Amino acid sequence: MLQLDDFYKARYVLSTVLRKTELVHAKTINPEVDVYLKPECLQKTGSFKLRGAYFKISRLSDEEKAKGVVACSAGNHAQGVALGATAMGVKSLICLPEGAPISKVEATRKLGAEVMLVPGVYDDAYQTALQLRDERGYTFVHPFDDENVIAGQGTIGLELLEQLPDLDAVVVPVGGGGLISGIAFAIKSLNPRVKVYGVQAEGAPSMVNSLHDHAIECLPSVSTIADGIAVKEPGKLTFEACAEYVDGLVTVSEDEICAAILKLIESEKMVAEGAGAASVAAVMFNKVPVKGRKTVCIVSGGNIDVTILNRVINRGLAKSGRFCTLDLELDDQPGKLVEVCTVIARAGANVTGVHHDRSANRKKVNACMLRVTMETKNQAHINEILKALNEKGITILNNPNLK
Repeated sequence: MLQLDDFYKARYVLSTVLRKTELVHAKTINPEVDVYLKPECLQKTGSFKLRGAYFKISRLSDEEKAKGVVACSAGNHAQGVALGATAMGVKSLICLPEGAPISKVEATRKLGAEVMLVPGVYDDAYQTALQLRDERGYTFVHPFDDENVIAGQGTIGLELLEQLPDLDAVVVPVGGGGLISGIAFAIKSLNPRVKVYGVQAEGAPSMVNSLHDHAIECLPSVSTIADGIAVKEPGKLTFEACAEYVDGLVTVSEDEICAAILKLIESEKMVAEGAGAASVAAVMFNKVPVKGRKTVCIVSGGNIDVTILNRVINRGLAKSGRFCTLDLELDDQPGKLVEVCTVIARAGANVTGVHHDRSANRKKVNACMLRVTMETKNQAHINEILKALNEKGITILNNPNLK
């Protein structure tokens, strides 16, 4: 059973290795919510995972440390285990899904761990790690379903109550559930008034489904940009803790996560990975009932793969109405392109690309299709442009979210 005393022990052990993450007052995330960010993306390994992994390894016996540890991870837990094990002179072997970002794989190696890439997703790496544990006598450091790991992650809850004593709510990204289990247990033990909400990606709702059906369920597959919370099945300990201490769980879409990443970059100068931005996405798009409340979003990690950052930003721009692509049908006559561009220019948008295709329309021989991409201010601005084009009699083929 979880014991609050272990959380304070973890805090003492971690005091020499943690980077103190002060709260950031983020007034632009949602004008109706008093939002604060807990930037665990600024930890030494770029994630909160260092907390649980380090505390777990510190509790091993000398005999266990001599044999070494094995772990599985999508990347962040791997780095936490690698750093903790190397710091304590313990050998570490990390099993990662073969699709893990190269940046996370290389970062794990640089921290002193041996890396084994396993075909599949996190759960496949998990089974391989268990097999190696049994074959070689390693101690398995579970990424979430372990009391010591949960206690280490839960030190965040202790910090929040000290940093913001009049806190009303905490919003936490959820994969396997170790982070939210620790935070919820610590906060509810000390101040039951505070609400704790969890957020999962729509493509990986394992804990959401399990709590809804009152039984642990395993998803056949997961697919999300938030690889840090792409877990098929929650743990037994974490499922029980969430059922008892968490006030609600919601999901966010890929576009909402991308918009949150973009918002953090632009407004707070903070880089978050998909999992880390999930909590912010939930507050941005009013997925959790925190209007008017003093709310902390846990930005759990910042180890985003830079090779996909451009795609993430573009999707975020589109979701927030800052980027728009229109498909228009025009009569193939001189001056029609100028007419479209004039409407857009008068509305104050910036055209970034134009593609003219005479062969796209098979029904009207004298018509063509024009694809226009442009930078816009917001959804209201897009609606203004759509209205102006309609008034000119220009046919809009895709008509994005006219409101």
